[in-house]
Amino acid sequence: MWQNPGVYPGDQNQGGYPQGGYPQGGYPQGGYPPPGGYPPQGGYPPQAGYPPQPGYAPQPGFQPGYGAPGYAGEAGGYGQPGVSDLGEDGSVKGFDFNDQSIRKSFIRKVYSILMCQLLITMAFITLFTYHEGSKVWFRSHSYMMFVALAVVIVCLIVMACCGNVRRQAPLNFIFLGIFTLAESFLLGAVSSTKAPEAVMMAVGVTAAVCLALTIFALQTKWDFTMMGGFLVCATVVLLLLGIVAMFVRNNTLQLVYASIGALIFSMYLVYDTQLMMGGKHKYSISPEEYIFAALNLYLDIINIFMYILTIISATRD
Repeated sequence: MWQNPGVYPGDQNQGGYPQGGYPQGGYPQGGYPPPGGYPPQGGYPPQAGYPPQPGYAPQPGFQPGYGAPGYAGEAGGYGQPGVSDLGEDGSVKGFDFNDQSIRKSFIRKVYSILMCQLLITMAFITLFTYHEGSKVWFRSHSYMMFVALAVVIVCLIVMACCGNVRRQAPLNFIFLGIFTLAESFLLGAVSSTKAPEAVMMAVGVTAAVCLALTIFALQTKWDFTMMGGFLVCATVVLLLLGIVAMFVRNNTLQLVYASIGALIFSMYLVYDTQLMMGGKHKYSISPEEYIFAALNLYLDIINIFMYILTIISATRD
């Protein structure tokens, strides 16, 4: 029999272990007391999210915080559900749409300016062709033709070489208006020396040719914007042929010169129209250059008119 039931045999020399273990002297049961210097940590307060910004409404279907539906259809991320509804490829077409809208507005602006220029020019041509008082005044003030020519050259150089002038309104409209009035006066002066029937025939043929070439430029798959170098070379050849035609008075040479000129500026009309359209063509004019685009088209049309008038007058003689 054990004398001390709380002590195992062989452990009597060591005094044994008291039943229930050694008492914790000075330390009450239940763990260490909380430190007195620091208040109990209650954790961070729950995040309430950012306050709604004024002027912005929450997107429908958006769940704030974590665990919101995934962006572009991915689960477990952030963002709005339904973004993947853009299509199978998920590509955004907003920039293409904006570019097309800007280009269409640019084309409308160019043709509006061009129509105003052509109406002013047509008024001067009609006045000098059918009004006898204007013809008499021009014959007695023939020096005005050289004044108008100087104004045309100065305005053309300024608008072609000074980008700030042709882009800054209303300065660009002022220079373009002065150029249009001077050029219309020159065309009216030239038309006063021709037969009225030839002038009106030239106007009709020019309108038909320009309309057909514009439709062709809008519909064709050929890219004429790459022909700039060829057109420059052809213009230089036409200039040299014109200098020769000034000293050699030959009806056949006049017909050849006028025919080549009408052909070259017809190609220029297609070239400038496609530059204005942009799109899939290699080169295009910036939408800021609406004055320059209208000026190019106007010069093409009046040159076609002058060469067609020369052809009709030469065949009538």
